[in-house]
Parts: sequence; C-alpha cells; structure tokens
Amino acid sequence: MGRGTLVFNDSLHSMVLSEDGSYTAYSKEYGEHYHSTRDGALFESLVKHVEPAFALKAHQSEITVLDICFGLGFNTLATIYYHKKNALASKLNIFSPELDSSLVKSLKNFTYPKEFDEFRHIIMSLSEEGIYSDENLHVEIFLGDAREYVRGFAPKKFDIVYQDAFSPSSNPLLWTKEYFGEMKNVIKEDGVLTSYSIALATRLALYENGFNIYINSGEGFRDATVASLGELDKFLHVDMKHKILCNPDARALRD
Repeated sequence: MGRGTLVFNDSLHSMVLSEDGSYTAYSKEYGEHYHSTRDGALFESLVKHVEPAFALKAHQSEITVLDICFGLGFNTLATIYYHKKNALASKLNIFSPELDSSLVKSLKNFTYPKEFDEFRHIIMSLSEEGIYSDENLHVEIFLGDAREYVRGFAPKKFDIVYQDAFSPSSNPLLWTKEYFGEMKNVIKEDGVLTSYSIALATRLALYENGFNIYINSGEGFRDATVASLGELDKFLHVDMKHKILCNPDARALRD
C-alpha cells in the first residue's frame, strides 16, 4: 500500500507529505489540507479522534461511529487499526458521509501509511463499492450531503462522532448552531464528539445545544476539543460561562 501513487480523476487534489511521514492531500476546492501537515495525518487521526473517543468507549460490546466527513478515510482506518491493535472484542460500525464521489473512487491508489497495509481489501471495497462488512466490522460511505445524511438517522444512534469537516471558514454549514442541533438528535446521551477545532464559535455552537465542552491535550499535538451531552471525567472541563463573560461579542456560527 505504501508504494501506491495518489491519482485523482478531477485534478482538484494534490498529495502532500505530513510531519509524521504519512501523506495527506490538499483540496484546491476548499483551499485546505485534509489533515494538519504539522501534526501528521495518521497521528492527528489517532490523538485527536480515535484515542480520546475510545478512552471512553473501548469497554462497550458494540460501538457505532459517525465519521464527518470520510475524506481520505484516515479516521475510519485509524479506528480499525486501533481496534485491532488493542484486540478489542466489540462489534464496530462506522458510517461516513462524503460529498466527493471521485475522491472516494480514487482512494484505492492513495499512498497510505504502512499501518494500513493489512486493510488493503477494506480500502478497495470502500473505494469501489462504498461499503465493507464482515463478522465484526461494518463500514458504510454515503455519497452526498453530510447534513442530509445526519437528518436521516433515528435519534440517539451514535456512540462516537468524529467532527472532522473542513474548517469553519471553508465549510461553515458543518459548524453552525443548527448543525450541532441536528447532531444532538443522533448522538447518544453518553456519546462523545471529537474535533480538532478549538474555536470559540465552534464550542459555543456545541454549548448552546447542551453539550459539555472539554479540552483534549497531550504531548506532540495542539489542543483539540471533546464534547458530550453527559459529563466526562477523563478530560479537563471548559468553563463556557466564564468564556462567554470574557468574550461577550463572541457568537456561534448560524445557518
């Protein structure tokens, strides 16, 4: 897998080497990289999404994940990698919307890190069919609008949500107060949402929908956000009332 070459049919992406040695891509449409080149594509997926979420959910017999948005598939593949590396016995379900169908079809040619070598058959199935399923794993990609996808789910379905869309400045509709209101309807009461964004506007949009806000910090990466409708004891709580008092003009993004 590591010897592959990135080929995109629409010529809207270019492959970029990130700091941890794994490749990410640059989207010419959104003017952003899919991952932080400084933190590293694989490292970022693990420390900002998978590890904090599974620190809370690894004990469950079945774990259902919503990965917003699929992109290059790093969060999904890093979840599968973590799950196998730690010999977790849980049934794992991952659902992920992605607007760019040509991107998904091109992923069979992407240069993934060696950690994903054993998942080549999964990548091929997702790239060609948009779905992979075996006894302990189900992964499904929805080609279309993420908000439409979220609205189609029954309430309180997901244990974990990876909020990993392009930034609020590039893709604001996936960071608004209304968007997180829709997300509130599909995440379980004890579910956890992870995000790289620490912007006050993002945190306000979550907080105004009843989410508790926490800091995900650690060695070798910039702070990130963890949120939950319930209370968490593994992360440092953010005093949003104090933040609002100190920033009276701050506002959540709106549709």
